[in-house]
Amino acid sequence: MENQNPIHVFATWKVKEGQIENVLQLLKTVHNESIKEEGNLFYKIHQSKSDLNTIILFEGYSNEAAVAEHRNSPYFQDLVLGKIVPLLENREIILTTLLEY
Repeated sequence: MENQNPIHVFATWKVKEGQIENVLQLLKTVHNESIKEEGNLFYKIHQSKSDLNTIILFEGYSNEAAVAEHRNSPYFQDLVLGKIVPLLENREIILTTLLEY
């Protein structure tokens, strides 16, 4: 059965030299579209204080289906995969669920 627990996404993006402003500008639109999604709980953009070319995204979704809907959306395909990813040196994504003790 599909996991119905909230899913949290931690994404670390290392932006190519000279491209940080372009990525941040595109991320404004990604953020604004993401928070409109029914299954989105939050979408937070952080910038490393020690390396200004490193962006950390912290995202929350109601379940796995909401993550899939986000990733399959036209704006994600166009902006993130089509325009942002080519401006990155490295991209790491970790999906998590909360452990209850």
